[in-house]
Amino acid sequence: MSRRPYDRTLRDEQARATRARILEAAHRLLLADDYQNLTIAALAESAGVSVQTIYNSVGNKAAVVKAVYDVMLAGDDDPRAMNDRPEFLALADATDGPSMLRAYAALSRRIADRVGPLLTVLLTNSDDDVKAFAATIEAERLRGNATMIGHLVRRFGLPAGLGRRRAIDIVWTLTSPEVFDRLTRQRSWSANDYERWLGDAMIAALAQGSREESPPPT
Repeated sequence: MSRRPYDRTLRDEQARATRARILEAAHRLLLADDYQNLTIAALAESAGVSVQTIYNSVGNKAAVVKAVYDVMLAGDDDPRAMNDRPEFLALADATDGPSMLRAYAALSRRIADRVGPLLTVLLTNSDDDVKAFAATIEAERLRGNATMIGHLVRRFGLPAGLGRRRAIDIVWTLTSPEVFDRLTRQRSWSANDYERWLGDAMIAALAQGSREESPPPT
């Protein structure tokens, strides 16, 4: 006798709930105790599951950390890449270059708000797994930057003399987690100030024929 469809639906829902509980517990432990102190055993106890359940649901410690980052980055556990999400795809609908760059600054600010505290903990670590994680997320971030520049080039072009590769490098640098951390945590800028500055900087460097101004950060 075949199993009824709702049996699988229930199992899938339970698996998603278990995975979410594991990732929420891992996020709490990472922010409270640092990467070095996160163990699968401690995570299992905090999440109220077995060690084997963590391996089955998420994977090893490195996989757990990457999964936590991905959820914080996107704001949910939807497996779609950021480039395929509505908020990113909407950039292509901008009416001009400065509007597209302002929208990208707003999106970058929301992402930095979500992942900034976690990255502050992780990227100060010298562990080999963290180094591999950092290389992975930088490559992902670079692809996202390149996609945005591709939209900008196709719709509005770049300033004379500025090539696509150099434009990608500029955005990759301006939107880096280190810049967000320096300005907001170390220099006490508000997230609004950061977003405004980021939009200004990208417009000044990348918007064809534009020098849009806004009030300086306070």
